[in-house]
Amino acid sequence: MSATRDFAVTTRLAIPTAGLMLVLIVVGSIVRTTGSGLACPDWPLCHGRLIPPLQFNILVEWFHRLLALITGLGLFATSGWIFAHRDVRARLGGLAALCLALYFSQALLGALTVWKLLDASVVSGHLAVALLLFAALLTLALVARHESAPERAQAARTPGLRGWYAVAAVAIWAQAVLGGMVSTNHASLACPDWPTCKGAWFPPLTGLVGLQVSHRYGAYLLIALLVTVARHSRRSADPVLRGIGRSLAALVLLQAAVGVTNVFLAIPVWVSALHLGLAAVLLALAITGTFRLAAAPAAERSLAGARAR
Repeated sequence: MSATRDFAVTTRLAIPTAGLMLVLIVVGSIVRTTGSGLACPDWPLCHGRLIPPLQFNILVEWFHRLLALITGLGLFATSGWIFAHRDVRARLGGLAALCLALYFSQALLGALTVWKLLDASVVSGHLAVALLLFAALLTLALVARHESAPERAQAARTPGLRGWYAVAAVAIWAQAVLGGMVSTNHASLACPDWPTCKGAWFPPLTGLVGLQVSHRYGAYLLIALLVTVARHSRRSADPVLRGIGRSLAALVLLQAAVGVTNVFLAIPVWVSALHLGLAAVLLALAITGTFRLAAAPAAERSLAGARAR
């Protein structure tokens, strides 16, 4: 019973930390689109001060750093609890160590973003690692929740569906990183129209135009993939998985509409932030579905053992 309680506490620590990481990713988008990345030209201080001058761009970047610190404190609290309890450490110690490694890598990339004056590869790497950290935190929370209440787990095994969800998670992450590369290389308006690009249906895949068009092609493929996942999810006996599948299909279509709006409205801050936020939510749904399917055999064994007793 003590182990169950320890896992429940881990869940209560990990879920808010994953939520903070999601907000941090969205705020990072706002930093980019408002041109605030170098508003604090030093690191870890801002203009040599803990509390910076009260100017909009400076405050945007300073708040991003403050939120990163708070997220780190949540991660340290979660990891400290995990490592302090034997049963939880045995199950989640590796994931906690991975989260810490990703967090410190993310902090280093944040510093390099300033020191390298917003080098596009560094900024894109910053986003890629942020999404990986979000995925790892979410996975940690899902495992902890499953261990705290295994009797409530529903068997959700459907042949082949786990692979579809895993592929979907990787594809969503890759498409989000590609979108970050479009933004950091200032290719967002390389094609000022849609569905064509400067009037061409199939422009050459070179330069900034090639980067923007590659992101569009990736979006079309992702829509097809997630609609396929939704269709396969309808065969599942698990209503939660069927709901996740429907949500993936609906949100990826909304995501495409937001992306087109980004072009027509010339990348407004709130639309760009929504675009990245939706990508993170899609990633969370795909990871949740993958985990639920991976946990299904264990849930079935747990339920069978309970019935035998």
